[in-house]
Amino acid sequence: MKIKKNDNVTVIAGKDRGKVGVVERVFVEANKIIVKGVAIAKKHVKPSRKNPQGGIIEINQKIAVSDVMITCPNCGKLTKVGYKFLEDKTKVRICKKCGQGIENGSK
Repeated sequence: MKIKKNDNVTVIAGKDRGKVGVVERVFVEANKIIVKGVAIAKKHVKPSRKNPQGGIIEINQKIAVSDVMITCPNCGKLTKVGYKFLEDKTKVRICKKCGQGIENGSK
């Protein structure tokens, strides 16, 4: 999977189109991710020890990886992810538009 935890992504399809967020969790087998502040649903919970008040809470739902695009930290554009091998044979993710590395906002 080309999207990893802590990547900045923009939603390109669905009811939350245009929203920007950070990937909190990745589900590789299901090909889905959880993005902070995107696809929020309300859930009714009974009182428990963890939540003695009970009531309605907001949770982030999973969204498909195909519905988001990664935002390049260098050029700021929505981009596809490519790969490049360095001299020491390490594999690095790169932005297809500017060619810079996109390792969680560094490089």
